[in-house]
Amino acid sequence: MKRKFIVFGISLYGLALFFSVSAYSQQQKTIIVEDAGRLMPTKMKVVKSSGSTRDLQKWVKEEETISIAGMQHSQGGHTLYPNGTLLDMKSYNEILNFNPKDKKITVQSGATWADIQEKINPYGLSIKMMQSQNIFTVGGSLSVNVHGRDIRYGSLIDTVDSFRLLKSNGEIINVSRTENNDYFPYVIGGYGLFGIILDVTLQLAEDELYKHRIATMDYQEYESYFNQYVKNDKDVKMHVARLSVAPNSFLKEMYVTDYVLVEDQNELKKFSTLKEEKMVALPKFMLGMSRYSGWGKDVFWDIQKKYFVKSDGKYETRNNVMRSDSAFMEYENPNQTEVLQEYFVPVDQFTDYIDDLRGVLEKEELNVLNITIRYVEHDEDAVLSYAKDDMFALVLLINQGRSKKEIQRTEDVIQKMIDVTIEHDGSYYLPYYSYPTNAQLKKAYPHIDEFFNVKRQLDPEERFKNLFYERYGQ
Repeated sequence: MKRKFIVFGISLYGLALFFSVSAYSQQQKTIIVEDAGRLMPTKMKVVKSSGSTRDLQKWVKEEETISIAGMQHSQGGHTLYPNGTLLDMKSYNEILNFNPKDKKITVQSGATWADIQEKINPYGLSIKMMQSQNIFTVGGSLSVNVHGRDIRYGSLIDTVDSFRLLKSNGEIINVSRTENNDYFPYVIGGYGLFGIILDVTLQLAEDELYKHRIATMDYQEYESYFNQYVKNDKDVKMHVARLSVAPNSFLKEMYVTDYVLVEDQNELKKFSTLKEEKMVALPKFMLGMSRYSGWGKDVFWDIQKKYFVKSDGKYETRNNVMRSDSAFMEYENPNQTEVLQEYFVPVDQFTDYIDDLRGVLEKEELNVLNITIRYVEHDEDAVLSYAKDDMFALVLLINQGRSKKEIQRTEDVIQKMIDVTIEHDGSYYLPYYSYPTNAQLKKAYPHIDEFFNVKRQLDPEERFKNLFYERYGQ
């Protein structure tokens, strides 16, 4: 049995490496761009950025092939296309309108969730749905239709009122469930293939004070625990679980954190200051120690578990729950990288699924760093919905080499894991490296052919392209 496993205890959406642009030759003006996965370095024609809508319209009309980028957290070439123009949207980031009374905010697509939190927190408001980390752009999050720890919404699409879209012909249209609604379920979760999301109006929620409730358990108890103590308890607003990948308790031991509404919400103001990330060196050291040592992985898991158990009863606001640490996860290695996979499995199949997944991983050499679990309610508003049932979402972080041989080795194992997931009526998340086969894509996303056909209808010149489309849509 060959295996190397590592664990760390924060949301995996925090793996955000800003994209790098390297000019290898001033004479040749060669621009190589990489996304967070660093497995698909791509030669681009030019990188352009502006806070002006007029500039974006001009470039859309002039440029032959366009890819769109925010923080480039997607790892499957979704923001890259060979010899294409990359539109970096991070400077297109203004907050355009905020209506506290109606609990709505309109922001440009390059704004981050942190920008929104800083704006709305003084008014006692919070974001309804986002990743656990707040460092990503809103436009990028819409393009992959994210979900998070909140268990009362399906995914980000549920919280969108409307958005403006810059089409391939330079026209700007308003899109909502009633206006130009043929675009709505394709653009959200559309991976930048239908146009540029200029700005979006989001529904907001009340900020709330939660009390941490921590429980440890065997994986076989999780399904019943969730149904009894989480899903059917209206006071539980958010939830996250972690499944051990330490050798001594591999895929068997778990701990969960429930965020339970505090009865006396008058205490909210005492805790409402937005937290900042402070502890970086120690968790970074612990993660590094565990990266190459089975002993270190077991020690790290035990430390994590004790740390989180001690947080039982802690008070925390909704806004601060959505500000998970991420800096300590930054990883620089010229020969290695860390990639994400996310698998969705129906709640009632969790235990059997974990048994089958363990059966695969115990036979394979795959350096799994972490498995975090969230809940996603059945939601098929987006054409490429990953939640065809009430699902548990398992987010895996994997350390792997960057050579062709090592990429192929990881691909073989991931395809086996996806087969197991599909056998349990599950699906996988699309923003990551293109390891899945075309057949697996069609099984997990039965509307994928429709999706690509509509893309070509709405963008007949195929101006918006990326490597994901090149791999699966051509």
